[in-house]
Amino acid sequence: MRPLDLAVLCAYVTGILAVGAAYARRSRDTREFMAAGGRLGGLVVGLSLFATFLSSNTFIGVPGRAFAANWNAFVFSLSLPVAAWIAARWFVPFYRDQGHISAYHHLEARFGRWARTYALVCYLLTQLARTGSVLFGVALVSTALTGWPIAAIIVATGALVTLYTLLGGIEAVIWTDVVQSLVLIGGALALLAALLAGTPGGAAGVLASAGEAGKLSLGSLALDLTTSTVWVVFLYGLFINLNNFGIDQSYVQRYHTARNRTEARRSVWLAAGLYLPVSLLFFFIGTALWAFYEARPPLAEELVAAVASSGGADTTAVGAGGLAHAAVADRALPHFIATQLPPGVAGLLVAAILAAAMSSLDTSLNSSATVLLCDLYRVYVRPAAGEREAMRFLRAATLGMGALGVATALAMIGVESLLDAWWTLSGIFAGGLLGLFLLGMIARRADRADAVAGVAVGVGVILWMTVSPRLPETLRSPFHANMIIVLGTLTIFGVGCALSRLRRARTAR
Repeated sequence: MRPLDLAVLCAYVTGILAVGAAYARRSRDTREFMAAGGRLGGLVVGLSLFATFLSSNTFIGVPGRAFAANWNAFVFSLSLPVAAWIAARWFVPFYRDQGHISAYHHLEARFGRWARTYALVCYLLTQLARTGSVLFGVALVSTALTGWPIAAIIVATGALVTLYTLLGGIEAVIWTDVVQSLVLIGGALALLAALLAGTPGGAAGVLASAGEAGKLSLGSLALDLTTSTVWVVFLYGLFINLNNFGIDQSYVQRYHTARNRTEARRSVWLAAGLYLPVSLLFFFIGTALWAFYEARPPLAEELVAAVASSGGADTTAVGAGGLAHAAVADRALPHFIATQLPPGVAGLLVAAILAAAMSSLDTSLNSSATVLLCDLYRVYVRPAAGEREAMRFLRAATLGMGALGVATALAMIGVESLLDAWWTLSGIFAGGLLGLFLLGMIARRADRADAVAGVAVGVGVILWMTVSPRLPETLRSPFHANMIIVLGTLTIFGVGCALSRLRRARTAR
């Protein structure tokens, strides 16, 4: 890494740690650590939610998908306004009125303690998958620029995020998210400007060459659930975003940091309104990156050779796949930053990618520690735990989740497509949770037995679809992997509702 790039990156890291330290005094009790005293405005909370959407999965995975294929994954973003409307209309008032910081407290009152614990497990697994993929994504960029080992970068980044989250609690997380979202957008715009300046014809040239190659397509409109059609991606996006807004502790916790219901609703709309154009910006970056290398065959050959020699994928497969190989797609942006950008700009881009990673990681760590305290420690271990004991547990849980997240990222080294890995894992772990939440919220007469049966059948469907590629052909699921969360959610909800109606029909006789 060149001295100016290193100086820019060090200045950013120092600033982030300073923010965490500045809020350390305000996070000496659990309400401050978990909810910032409920005093924040909708603008700040909304920017924090927006930053939570963004991560290295967005900064690396989204351009990688556009680079390798087309804009089919952008349909995911198009589902966000629908989910935001549902969240602002129903989810925010629901959580603000019930008053519990945990998103899963109400499940115990609705279906029993098992439901609360089941939700906790699903959430923690999702956060480990998110943390692992985010840390791995930022390491891909950093190793291309510095030459440092991926494993060392993962450990260092995980330690940094854990430290400032531990210091300042949720308020430090939110304010650093605000700074990080601005750094990320600035970095993305600088990156796009560099790409367009180096591509023949600029933006018009990118659109022309990409249009001819079919790189701007949103996918097929066929009513086919076996491939990644527009409808499959839209359904996946809708269900994932409903899970985010409706049952994800990271989001629900932010509703409680807002000073009132109106500000909480405003934060949801702000986050959705910002993410849609910014995600479009990242898709265009991926397409511009493809056009840049497509117009320069020698540089494209250099990129493929660099990926093949990195040890991250099979050399023969990478060489045969060329620019279309998944491993090349995810590493194209880090390679461009390392080899094509002037001193200082590359440092800004690494800071932006680190910002994207940290804005997701700090949220995961704080919210995971919160549910471990509220839904595990105070339920099964020490219901009467005092403030000092609770704060000690929150800090220990933050450290523990940070360490587990680093371990997950290390296990992901060698994954070819970052975005595909994250989408698959999040669909698996979230699929069993949203269905239970909707059953409790919509099916008022569904009872514990209905919920247990629904979850049992739904988890069975999720497991079958997950292991399906390893089964004999006659036993495989015909559906695309993105349908796991859709069918898992609908199965839990549908079975629960059906059993509830059957029971009422029998009672009526």
